[in-house]
Amino acid sequence: MINGLGVLGWGVGGIEAEAAMLGQPISMLVPQVVGFRVHGALREGATATDLVLRVTEMLRQRGVVGKFVEFFGPGMPSLPLADRATIANMAPEYGATCGIFPVDAKTIEYLEFTGRSKERLELVEAYCQEQGLYHSASTPEATYSDTMDLDLASVEPSLAGPKRPQDRVALSAVKENFAGVLAQLPPAAAKPSGSSAAKATDSSAGGLAVLTAPPVTGGRTQEELAKAGEELQHGGVVFAAITSCTNTSNPSVMLAAGLLAKKAVERGLETKPWVKTSLAPGSKVVTDYLGKSGLTKYLDLLKFNLVGYGCTTCIGNSGPLPREISQAIAERNLATVSVLSGNRNFEGRISSEVRGNYLASPPLVVAFALAGRIDIDLYTEPLGQDKDGQPVFLRDIWPSQEEIRQTLEEALESEMFVRQYSEVYAGDERWRALPIPEGATYDWQEASTYVKLPPFFVGMSPAPEDVEDIHGARALAVLGDSITTDHISPAGAIKANQPAGKYLVERGVSPRDFNSYGSRRGNHEVMMRGTFANVRLRNRLVPEIEGGYTLHLPDGEPLSIFDAAMKYQEEQVPLIILAGKEYGTGSSRDWAAKGPRLLGVQAVIAGSYERIHRSNLVGMGVMPLEFKDGDSAESLGLSGHEVFDIVGLTDALGGRPGGQTVRVRATGADDGTTEFEVIVRIDTPQEVLYYQNGGILHYVLRQLAAD
Repeated sequence: MINGLGVLGWGVGGIEAEAAMLGQPISMLVPQVVGFRVHGALREGATATDLVLRVTEMLRQRGVVGKFVEFFGPGMPSLPLADRATIANMAPEYGATCGIFPVDAKTIEYLEFTGRSKERLELVEAYCQEQGLYHSASTPEATYSDTMDLDLASVEPSLAGPKRPQDRVALSAVKENFAGVLAQLPPAAAKPSGSSAAKATDSSAGGLAVLTAPPVTGGRTQEELAKAGEELQHGGVVFAAITSCTNTSNPSVMLAAGLLAKKAVERGLETKPWVKTSLAPGSKVVTDYLGKSGLTKYLDLLKFNLVGYGCTTCIGNSGPLPREISQAIAERNLATVSVLSGNRNFEGRISSEVRGNYLASPPLVVAFALAGRIDIDLYTEPLGQDKDGQPVFLRDIWPSQEEIRQTLEEALESEMFVRQYSEVYAGDERWRALPIPEGATYDWQEASTYVKLPPFFVGMSPAPEDVEDIHGARALAVLGDSITTDHISPAGAIKANQPAGKYLVERGVSPRDFNSYGSRRGNHEVMMRGTFANVRLRNRLVPEIEGGYTLHLPDGEPLSIFDAAMKYQEEQVPLIILAGKEYGTGSSRDWAAKGPRLLGVQAVIAGSYERIHRSNLVGMGVMPLEFKDGDSAESLGLSGHEVFDIVGLTDALGGRPGGQTVRVRATGADDGTTEFEVIVRIDTPQEVLYYQNGGILHYVLRQLAAD
């Protein structure tokens, strides 16, 4: 949001943030700045979401990891601040450190509308003009490291999916896209044959923990749901969610969704009975203007009921599908999908019961809920039939830009922002009634299954030990490209038949009370058991198995990744991860680094890294190594069955950071050896200190102790 306003800022990893709270500065390389020129204006039917999906596609193709992206050009006046914030909010998805917009007349208009004082407006405008930060038609174009160009009029209605936000699909091509996806889907995952792993996948363990919760019916009878399960096919949309990311605080797309819902209801359309719908705005102001415009009732009639304000479906907190729908998916091995207006659609993130996830604008989310399937051409095929049996097409109910503009002018008031944000921290009665512990330090509760004292500082010495080479390591996982933090770090529902679920059951927690990994992130025992437990993970050590499994070597026993890691720890065997390009994309999850560290992972060798995850690995004392150009696990003939030695770490860390290399020796079962060089991705002198200390928090603690 702040970058949409022209205030430069960017996200850091949770580990860096923890250190910053303790007074530790954050170092980084001076970034390149990519200029992104926009001109023209969005055409009729195109939304801010369509624009951001096009921008994300373009920037991922160009490659902007670790770079700033600055938007400018004659098209700026046509972009309201809400649209700019939507684009800036997607920076993690297109890989940039940040995407920033300049301060201009639109910025001042927004500040005025959201309740800032006249004095503040005058100060902001005068200061930015004096400092050369104010953008106008006469502003000279800056010199950038690289420049890109987009005609806003070329943006068309689109989705992104089924696995990544940069994989934009034109609305006209979605049906064809899913047909290709369906043909490429792997068969139903096999179960490991090893005894420990077989127990971990035993269906009697309860499956999705949330399925033991009371049935979710959406107001439909069991008979209706049973029939819906029979009608459900490949490509069925089972989740349609208007979620809490920035675009649900964008009035234009939210009102477009409400207007489309109104027209759909008036034509007699209904959401399909197998679709679980939800509305989770990013701001209470959304509720205000939807109510004032009279559109809330139409969203309610289509079952887009308000479920709260915050991360829901977009982080796997969608809750269970109705049992009848879940059973139909499982029994017929259906490839179902979700459609959501969020930022992230990575594998396994939304629900373990869907095979594809598509990002879309809020009005398109409503449209696909009406259609009930993703394999439809919404330009030529009807959404359904009206009360008279006549086909209703998307074009018949899509609101015009003029309708949206008029509704926006009538419904959105400055007072809404002033009122809602004046009490944003108040909370409800239950929040205010929570007991507040006393004392300067946290009182750890041994019996708690939510918060436990983590072991990161156990056995920590006053001074750091010398950095040593890594010898005799085994590969815990061999992974492909675009491994996200959702593949690595636990997210969403906890399954009763996996290590984290079994840990909770052993401590008397009923599966219906498991909650989510996000809610239990203060318990390292749960989180390390969920590391690499994503149901869509494909570990090439066990290519026939989908999910968090691996081989324990050299005996070749298939185990859950957690069980194998614990066995390796007993044997005092260090671990590494082999991966492809874009390792660690997605959310800036600290547990994507903390979890592997607790499992015993000492190094990752990948084709390339996302900025925050690389930093988090260093922050946890895990060595990020990068294949040289042209090298990969495949090109080097590495299967992951080898024993790995990484030598030269001390010398590499003693030189100038950036571009240093070490040698990796991989020895196969036949004693054949492959040697290759990798780049040490410890980029600054400060990061060298962090790694030498075993992590950023260890460094800070030693600094505090020394003071």
